[in-house]
Amino acid sequence: MSPRARLVVFLLGALGMGLLWAVATHGLPAVGTDVHPYRDAAVAASAAHATANVVAAVNFDQRAFDTLGEETILLASVAAVATLLRPADDERVAEPAPPMTVLPATRLAGWALLPVTLLVGGDIVLHGHLTPGGGFQGGVVLATAIHLLYLAGSFPTLQWLRPTRWAPLLEPAGSGLFVVTGAAGLLTGAGFLANILPVGVLGAPLSSGTVLALNVVAGVGVGAAVVSLLGQFLRQELVVSSGEAS
Repeated sequence: MSPRARLVVFLLGALGMGLLWAVATHGLPAVGTDVHPYRDAAVAASAAHATANVVAAVNFDQRAFDTLGEETILLASVAAVATLLRPADDERVAEPAPPMTVLPATRLAGWALLPVTLLVGGDIVLHGHLTPGGGFQGGVVLATAIHLLYLAGSFPTLQWLRPTRWAPLLEPAGSGLFVVTGAAGLLTGAGFLANILPVGVLGAPLSSGTVLALNVVAGVGVGAAVVSLLGQFLRQELVVSSGEAS
């Protein structure tokens, strides 16, 4: 594509975005006032669907379709990294380097924080509909917990513990279950990603309907995605060209 053609494509896209922005912002309340109709509507809808965390209600109930887009972007990122970092024909995976020297206190902290971080990550995922957090944040914490072993200098143990074989399958499974949950709303006639499960009592562990379910599947998908991404990056450190010295 020539520079002139790229410029034309850019200008057309910019014009379209400008028109959409103008339509979307027309009639909004003035900045700096105490009039916030979307805020008031979001809080009321969150309470009606028994979701104590209003942010989770917005992400996984009122605007769950947007969150599905974010989940899809993460899935595409994992697929792109796996494609770009796959060993080329002239590359091979070398043997891991000797264990790096790590202070005993650092090694102890890595092992001690592993179960604690796993519990914290699970808690963030399972209580995302009640307190700040959710599937995305909890999934990152769960994946980070496993990689504390890398900071502790125990790379062989990390290789043994890290679920690199089935993590690439869990990420699309999480995204797929997100779509399945949304399709269930279509089957009931309520709409895609509508909150069709019993909402329970506000503040109860089993409440908020599909918000809790979507938090869990998002946590599984995000955790597996981060494990896959870090696994690809760390494996790349072991990839050498056939012409390099081993």
